[in-house]
Amino acid sequence: MPGRRLFTGLAAASALAVVPGLAWAQAPTPAAPPAPPVDEGLRKEVGKTSVFVNAIPPEQVEQAAAQQFRQMVREAQQKNQLAQPDHPQVLRLRAVAQRIYPFAPAWNPRARDWKWDVQLFGSAQVNAFCMPGGKIAFYWGILSKLQLSDDEVAMIMGHEVAHALREHARERMGKQAATRLGANIVSSLFGLGQLGDLAVGMGAQLLSLKFSRDDETEADLVGLELAARAGYNPEAGVTLWQKMLQANKGAPPEFMSTHPAGDSRIQDIQKVLPKVQPLYARAPKPQQVFGPPSSSKG
Repeated sequence: MPGRRLFTGLAAASALAVVPGLAWAQAPTPAAPPAPPVDEGLRKEVGKTSVFVNAIPPEQVEQAAAQQFRQMVREAQQKNQLAQPDHPQVLRLRAVAQRIYPFAPAWNPRARDWKWDVQLFGSAQVNAFCMPGGKIAFYWGILSKLQLSDDEVAMIMGHEVAHALREHARERMGKQAATRLGANIVSSLFGLGQLGDLAVGMGAQLLSLKFSRDDETEADLVGLELAARAGYNPEAGVTLWQKMLQANKGAPPEFMSTHPAGDSRIQDIQKVLPKVQPLYARAPKPQQVFGPPSSSKG
């Protein structure tokens, strides 16, 4: 699920209405217990963080992402395209997220201090993302068109959170900056303290950022691990991709344009399953089961 396909705008957004008949506004599922250390075999398979993340301070990337996310939320509110906090699907997304959060710091200690936020945007796009600093967005289209189970939602959320934890956006921005300006110039630019102008520039860049195939594969592995520890069945990664391909008649949408497609994509997930299934088997399972929207129109 690619790079900032994620941070596309809401130009194609459609109005979001509360789904009638789904008045199950219950309390979110309790968070999972503190995470044990990440399995060393999984960590080695994922690999080390790229040196390019050091080109840009994490605080500045997270600040820019938070600013961009707030702007998206404001614009969606003005257009009546942001789901209310008591919307059934918002409750669902936040319940899944609360089970994933505790396992994030094992992959990135900075996640302990992130101000996590989950929003549902009224767009027909099949899309979701997690910005640096833990700003998570789902679009109505991905929930309604694919009729996702809770496990499948967790697979998507785990994958997107993994991008943020592995700082793929910061890595890509660092690579771009190093290519265009050179490491020394980048260091001097980001040492000037002009955070306001910098945040605006970064926010615009985040909107068009694309991840590499290697980043996507890494996010798949970390995301499956996060979701499994949170009590969601990682086999849903297979059914999710089957739905993706079926919905697009075999051609991946923009949401997953940098991924391997078709049978090879599913086979890659199946190879990882033996590594994460034991985590799922040991994990406490969610006490509350939600479900997809009853109508693609909301």
